[in-house]
Amino acid sequence: MLEHLTLDTFKAKVFDFENNKEWKFEGDVPCIIDFYADWCGPCKMVAPVLEELQKEYGQKLNIYKVDTEEQRELAGMFGIQSIPSLLFVPKDGKPQMAMGALPKETFVQAFEEVLGVKKD
Repeated sequence: MLEHLTLDTFKAKVFDFENNKEWKFEGDVPCIIDFYADWCGPCKMVAPVLEELQKEYGQKLNIYKVDTEEQRELAGMFGIQSIPSLLFVPKDGKPQMAMGALPKETFVQAFEEVLGVKKD
């Protein structure tokens, strides 16, 4: 099961924007954040792919979900206009945003190129 982030858990696990002006990733392993809504069709298509990828990659990366309806402040902070929006957060370096329902192969490629994470 993928972890759903609130404002507080986001600050603890991803980025404490209240105490840091510059980007500083708080996590131990790279992560991806899926900004979604329950009513969004493409979001529902991406959800099982992300569940599958979390199982395949295990402890190498974390996949989080942010409900844009419940967490409006977080969605606003990242300027989320369309969903699904996916934020790829490497251990070091700046995060990168991707829009839309991506196919599994694109996630695998982004995990390797953006996050530096490969499957065994």
